[in-house]
Amino acid sequence: MNAPHDAQAARKTAFEANKLSKRLHRQVGQAIADFRMIEAGDKVMVCLSGGKDSYALLDILLSLRQRAPVPFDIVAVNLDQKQPGFPEHVLPDYLRALGIPFHIENQDTYSIVKRLVPEGQTMCSLCSRLRRGILYRVASELGATKIALGHHRDDMVVTLLMNMFFGGRMKGMPPKLVSDDGRHVVIRPLAYVAETDLERWAVHRQFPIIPCSLCGSQQNLQRVQVKKMLREWEKQYPGRSDNMFHAMGNLTLSHLMDRNLYPFTTLQASGRPDPEGDKAFDEDEDACATPARPATVTVHPWRNEGDET
Repeated sequence: MNAPHDAQAARKTAFEANKLSKRLHRQVGQAIADFRMIEAGDKVMVCLSGGKDSYALLDILLSLRQRAPVPFDIVAVNLDQKQPGFPEHVLPDYLRALGIPFHIENQDTYSIVKRLVPEGQTMCSLCSRLRRGILYRVASELGATKIALGHHRDDMVVTLLMNMFFGGRMKGMPPKLVSDDGRHVVIRPLAYVAETDLERWAVHRQFPIIPCSLCGSQQNLQRVQVKKMLREWEKQYPGRSDNMFHAMGNLTLSHLMDRNLYPFTTLQASGRPDPEGDKAFDEDEDACATPARPATVTVHPWRNEGDET
């Protein structure tokens, strides 16, 4: 009796999944193009943690590679930190099924972090530094030219807010950076992707998610609280996260306060109009409520016409 209803529900589910797939591939392709993340001949080391974000990153990059305008290789790398109860077979089994090159790096950073960080204090900083050093070394050993991480749009906005709230500086998480020693290029192809879309994609693709017993055990982290606040803001004011994200790439240095980036001390009247100057006196709240959008969108061969939603 429910066959027509079930068929209709299945069609709706398939339609939504297809729409989500197009949006994710379009956004990742656009980020790669905008920041020139991947070039011809690159060997991209995709860091796979077992979480939804890195699974989605690998999944989408593998798909995009089939139609990419430049040839590049992918190698998946997982750092097994020897967390208690970590299912060691899950990622190797998953990667073998995909038929792609992969490397599992075994390093007991879990014991180091637990030994050095006092009970109740944040473990993320030390854990992150240890992971970064190991992944840089592995990238060199594998001959990887790019290191791809699974940070998404919400991670970047949360990092900006955390640096503002707790660090007193306007600093975010860049979509592309060079390591301090100048030897490695780190890319974040999910930079334009919302976390809610990644959650839906993980369910659709049925990724074998592996929870992190280090991060998951720290519910009072500042990052967790800021992320919760951002989610509440988004519920109350839809589009706020997008606006903050776009603001990170739409700076007006003359209206900030960094004397190292703008010559405030030598600023003089020139007799020529400043297109941004009068806006300093604009107190119209309605103008501030206008959703921000990028000024231009670059059409690039990483994107297909069918990727529009």
